[in-house]
Amino acid sequence: MTRVAGVLGRFFTGVGMLLRGFGFWARRPGIMLLGLIPAAIVFAVIVGALVALGFGMPTLTDWLTPFADGWDDPWPGILRAAVGAILFAAAIVLAAVTFTALTLAVGDPFYERIWHAVELEVGGSVPDHGLGFWRSVRDSLKLIGLGLVAAIAVALSGFVPVVGAVLAPTLGVILSGRLLAMELSSRAFEARGIAGSARRAILRGHRAQLLGFGVATQLCFMIPFGAVFAMPAAVAGSTLLARSALDAAAAAASAGAAVTTPGPTPPAVRP
Repeated sequence: MTRVAGVLGRFFTGVGMLLRGFGFWARRPGIMLLGLIPAAIVFAVIVGALVALGFGMPTLTDWLTPFADGWDDPWPGILRAAVGAILFAAAIVLAAVTFTALTLAVGDPFYERIWHAVELEVGGSVPDHGLGFWRSVRDSLKLIGLGLVAAIAVALSGFVPVVGAVLAPTLGVILSGRLLAMELSSRAFEARGIAGSARRAILRGHRAQLLGFGVATQLCFMIPFGAVFAMPAAVAGSTLLARSALDAAAAAASAGAAVTTPGPTPPAVRP
C-alpha cells in the first residue's frame, strides 16, 4: 500500500510539473506568447485532417465491414459505429503525437527560447544551444513513427471483447502521454550530449513523474484549443522535469563517489 501511495505521489509530482510550466505564462508572457504561433498553425492543420476523417468515417467503416451488409438491423449500424469510434480514438492518438512533433520542428527557435529561459531560472550549468532545426526534424519524424505504432495498438485494443470500449481510450491517453513526455523532455538531455540509453537510464527512476506529466499534457491537448495554449507550458514543464531528473542523477553520482572514496589514513599508533 505504501508503495502504491509513493507511485501515485510521484505521478502527481509529474502533473505538478505541467502546472509549474503554466506558471511561466505569468513570469515570462512574452516568450510564451511566441510559442503560440507554431502551435496555432499546426493545430489548424491537424483539426482540419480530423474533421475530414470524421466526415469520411461512414464510407470508411462501410468499406472495412462489407461482411455486415447481410446482417439484420440494428447490428450493422452498431458494428460500424464501434469500428468508427475505435478508428477515431486511434486517430486522436496519432494526431496528438503528430501535433507535438510538427510543432516542435516548426517552432524550434521559439521553443528553444522557452527552454533556455527555464534552464536559466533553475540555475546550474546551462547549455548555450538546444538541438538545432534538423535534429528537431529528425526527432519529430521518429516521434510520428512511434505515434503510428501507438495508434495501431489502440485500434487493436478496441476490439478486445467487453473491455475494448474502455481499454482503447485509456491506452491511447497513456501511450500518447508517455511519448509526448519523452519527446518534450529530450531537449534538456540532448543539449548536454545525453541521448539514447543514457537518457533512458536517468529517467528510469522517474517513470511515474514522466507518465503523470505526459497524461496531464495529453488531457490538456484533448480540450478544444487546449493544445495551442498548453504547448508552451508543456515545453517549460518538461524542462523542469528533465532538470529534476538530471539533478537527482548528479546528486546520486556525487553520493556514490563520496562513499567509494577512501578516507584519510589514520596515524600510526606508537607503542
